[in-house]
Amino acid sequence: MQDDPLIFLPGFMCDARLFWHPVQELSADRSVTVARLRGATIEEMAARVLAEAPPRFALVGHWLGGVVAMDVLRRAPERVSQIALIDISSLPETPQMAGKREPRMVRARTGRLDEVMLEEIPAEALAPGETRPHVQALLLEMAAALGPDTFIEQSRALMRRPDFQRTLRSTRTRAMLMCGEYDQICPPRRHEFLAELMPHATYRLILGAGHLSPLEQPEKITQGLRDWLDAPLLLA
Repeated sequence: MQDDPLIFLPGFMCDARLFWHPVQELSADRSVTVARLRGATIEEMAARVLAEAPPRFALVGHWLGGVVAMDVLRRAPERVSQIALIDISSLPETPQMAGKREPRMVRARTGRLDEVMLEEIPAEALAPGETRPHVQALLLEMAAALGPDTFIEQSRALMRRPDFQRTLRSTRTRAMLMCGEYDQICPPRRHEFLAELMPHATYRLILGAGHLSPLEQPEKITQGLRDWLDAPLLLA
């Protein structure tokens, strides 16, 4: 098993609590950190991650954090020993989605952050069952801790995100792609496509999970990451 430091990049309006289980379990074997996403664009966020990261590291990103992880890979492929992308999209924002973000940013600024978060990640994008309300409650807690200014900043960063398909197609880094079966925001079929697009990628569908799979099925995400970390690295 390689012992490169492991950096987690949280998803949209999430903090370290998103990755509570894998951080707890994997920190026994290696250095583990959860980076803050700071900056007005994906490029600024990636630059700050790289500025604070060790010379070489493994990288895990969920949704917005996965988009930032792809830009880190684009900028410094020699520093990323392996990459795991969870519930992500490599495509730029659609005009339809961009059109929905502007009024949500206005409402977030006027004290309706909970309301817009439940539109960003609706119940239908999570797995059904008794854990759904708990997952939603934790999502709202994380969003409240980050605040409306961060909501606006991260929303604008997603609106301006580039297309990363060329980066993924050309990477030589070994990758793990994971997606919750009920994810309607970044659906499983997109991850299947990326697994075929990337030369050295493995795909794992997370049953019983939706868009917040690290919270909905933490043990399955941790096991997937452990399998990815324990596999031998590719020869240069």
